[in-house]
Amino acid sequence: MSWTEKKRQELKEQYDKPAGDDMYNPQFKRIADMIFSSGGRRQAPYAGLPTLLDAPVGMLDETSTTLENLDVALFGVPMDLGVTNRNGSRFGPRALRAIERVGPYNDALGCAPIHEMRVADIGDVPFRSRFDLASSHADIESFAKRIVAAGVVPVAVGGDHSISHPLLKACAVDGPLGMIHIDAHCDTGGTYEGEKFHHGGPFRNAVLEGVLDPTRTVQIGIRGAAEYIWEFSTASGMTVINARDIDRLGIESIIETARSVVGDGPCYFSFDVDSLDPAFAPGTGTPEVGGLNTREALALIRGMQGMHIVGADVVEVAPQYDPTTNTAQNAAQMLFEIVSLLPSSPATLRTGTDS
Repeated sequence: MSWTEKKRQELKEQYDKPAGDDMYNPQFKRIADMIFSSGGRRQAPYAGLPTLLDAPVGMLDETSTTLENLDVALFGVPMDLGVTNRNGSRFGPRALRAIERVGPYNDALGCAPIHEMRVADIGDVPFRSRFDLASSHADIESFAKRIVAAGVVPVAVGGDHSISHPLLKACAVDGPLGMIHIDAHCDTGGTYEGEKFHHGGPFRNAVLEGVLDPTRTVQIGIRGAAEYIWEFSTASGMTVINARDIDRLGIESIIETARSVVGDGPCYFSFDVDSLDPAFAPGTGTPEVGGLNTREALALIRGMQGMHIVGADVVEVAPQYDPTTNTAQNAAQMLFEIVSLLPSSPATLRTGTDS
């Protein structure tokens, strides 16, 4: 098609308008109608109270009825008492709340999840003690159980990876869950110095307690010198995909394997930011070179669309090790991608959400 004055005039008549929400593509118009206010206005990304993914505020306390009106509850878990290396991921939720301009439209999945579902940032888990790991895990489980009991999908931002164990306990109401786990580490280690509930062992503990089905668990991006302490993964039947094999296997093949392993049953999604190479995420407690790039991570997450996800977490952002804020930026994007899977999950579809 050649460029003509007539074509220019037609485009001018159609698009030279003051409102930013004038869309003619039906899919784009559907999204714009949810996001723009009258007159084509949107709130500035740097304005208002910082929340996870700019979701509405819905603080949860002992008397709150917030959960009754939600499909998805975002919340922070500012606790890093389980780390074995550098601490600081207690500041992860605050770092992600400070990130601007993630979403609201997911161009790959064709959805605006915060607008298509009933989503709120319900605050942080209220911990009784900043010193006691065991009581902190009990507080996380109790908090998440309230969310699950209300028929809402919990999506947590940590905090260290030990938080996944109590979250799995809260989500596994109908039996052991499958899991999509993207990480540099298997986190199936044993007891270290008298403590087994550290961030290096949540998934061994979850299997042994009967809340995680290892035969429906896939671990992607695994690498590093600690591989020798993760024999429980393969011994229990987990599918482990090492980072060194990703180029050889290819992303599409890995997605196919993950979907086959996890199947159609309820599953949990756990994303550790150290799955990303330190070039993309230096702000974490246990960085490992040779990791995923952001494009690979996005493709892996997006490939899980339609799976029955009943809970999720993004963990191990320790912002003080990253002066550029790239780690929090990339973690917030991964959080958005995971939440973008939920409009197609049976866990939210069963609530009757119009998506």
